Amino acid sequence: MMLKENYALPDRIESKPARAVQPAGPSPARRRRSRQRLTQALLILAGLLLCIGLWQAVVVLGQYASYILPTPGRVYSRFVKLLASELLWMHIRVTLGEIFAGLGLGVTSAFLLGYLIARSRSLERILSPYIVASQAIPIIALAPLLVIWFGFGPLSKVVVTALVIFFPLLVNTVVGLRSVERDLRDLMRSLGADRWQMFRWLELPAALPVLFGGLKIGVTLSVVGAVVGEFVGADRGLGFLVNLGRGLLDTPLMFVAIFLLVMIALLLYGLVALLEGVLLSWRD
Repeated sequence: MMLKENYALPDRIESKPARAVQPAGPSPARRRRSRQRLTQALLILAGLLLCIGLWQAVVVLGQYASYILPTPGRVYSRFVKLLASELLWMHIRVTLGEIFAGLGLGVTSAFLLGYLIARSRSLERILSPYIVASQAIPIIALAPLLVIWFGFGPLSKVVVTALVIFFPLLVNTVVGLRSVERDLRDLMRSLGADRWQMFRWLELPAALPVLFGGLKIGVTLSVVGAVVGEFVGADRGLGFLVNLGRGLLDTPLMFVAIFLLVMIALLLYGLVALLEGVLLSWRD
């Protein structure tokens, strides 16, 4: 026996609207940020070319001698000659070593002391007069004493660098750690967090934006500290090259050393900014 089934067709077939297909590739916001970065890079390049052009014009119109103000071309030629020798790389390595060692010493000591001060008002009242008084002494006046105490080797330059960056890093550490809201601290305590967990999961993440602000200042000042130490007494380093060029009236050599110091400061600042963008990407 065969059963015949009747299927009723609907009067109207309703179709759902098709979803718009998202185009492949970066989002509009990311493309906009890329265009902004490209525009900024082009503006920086245009400003650099403008400065070089003005520099060349001043030398030509003023007819200055090379030992007073060399042309950009003469400075570039001096840089190429130095770059071909191993001596320039040796001086760069020495200055970079002093900068990184001074940064390590200064950042570590400033952060540890800043953490203790941030947790104790009494300790702050005791140490603040001495810390502020130490900043009233010009580092150029203190550097000769440090050279006498620690010798003419790299240790005296490392100490000078650490002292230069110590105060701004200390202040930013204290401000950053104290910027944590009291309600968040109470919440962590109610959850049974100990001191390490409080620091690891609350205080450090909350203080990172302020800490990176201080670190950006510190890395640029570290170059100043290393050069000041080399000015007082050194037989190598980029600061020594500046002194050597001044004594020999070799102004192109002085310009080369100064430009290299500027490039080191910009590189260090860029590295800190890059690290800040990675660690604080959660804020975007």
